[in-house]
Formats: sequence, structure tokens, C-alpha cells
Amino acid sequence: MTRQGNDGHGRHETVEERADRLWGELLQELRVAQTGVQILFGFLLTVVFQSRFTELSDTDRAIYTSTVMLGAAAVGALIGPVSFHRLLTGRRLKPRMVVWASRLTVVGLVLLFCTMASALLLILRLAVDHTLALWLVGVMAGWFVVCWGVLPALARHAARSESGAGGPGGGRTEG
Repeated sequence: MTRQGNDGHGRHETVEERADRLWGELLQELRVAQTGVQILFGFLLTVVFQSRFTELSDTDRAIYTSTVMLGAAAVGALIGPVSFHRLLTGRRLKPRMVVWASRLTVVGLVLLFCTMASALLLILRLAVDHTLALWLVGVMAGWFVVCWGVLPALARHAARSESGAGGPGGGRTEG
């Protein structure tokens, strides 16, 4: 059992300890994302049963169908790590499981982003002019990109700059 972080940076933990910690952190993140995507998906499933649904244009029905499929895919991806855990527990694969579950979570977040943008487009096309709806969705999509991508990238860059990316550990930060 080798210890990581002996270069004066980061934590002193074994590969297994790190996998346990990262798995716990990932589960906390998934609880937030799963709740949001499940509520959104549940709402989307009820839309087809509303009386006004029959009045939707073919374009709006196509947007709705795409939104539901994206939502279903997001649910699958964000719940997928649970399957990884259940099917791989006890097989001494946790470090690999954490990597794959993390990747699946990122895919789920991308699908959730697409679901949100698509759902906004559908709703806003019914509420305002179609051109305005596109602009509003673009603004919100930009906001999501800032919150979910740009700010974490800036924080990562700042952490690398503070730790000196050229030194031991290559500027890697804990995550």
C-alpha cells in the first residue's frame, strides 16, 4: 500500500483510501444532480397528458420528444454510477470504478445541460416570440457554461498557478 502525496503536496493516502474519498464525494455530487434531473424528467413526462399538448406545432412536438429523450439519457447516466457500485462492489475495482463513474457523471451533466436548454426552448417558444425564445435560451445556455465549466476551469487554473505547475506533482490538485 503505497502512499500518495509524499512530495509535500496533497493528502497522504493510499490508492484505496483516495478511491473511497473520491467515491464519497462523487455520491454527494450525484445526489444533487439526480434530484434535479429526476424532478425535471418527471415534469416532462406529465406534459404529454396536458390538454394543450395537442395544440403544439410539429416543431414543438419534435422539441418535446428530443427533450424527453435527453432527459431519459441524463437520468440513465446520472444513476449509472449506482449500477457500477452495485455490480463491482467487493471485486477490488474501486479506483477504476471511480474513474468510470466520474466519466459517466460528466456525460450525465452534459445531457442535463442539453435537457435544460431544450426544455427552456420548448417552454419559451410557447411564452414569447420564437426569435426571443432562441436568444433567451442562448443566454441561459451561456450562463450554464459559465457556472458549470468556466468557473471550475478558472478555479483549476488559479490552483495550478498558486502551486507552481512546473514543480513536483505537475500542479495537480486534489479532486
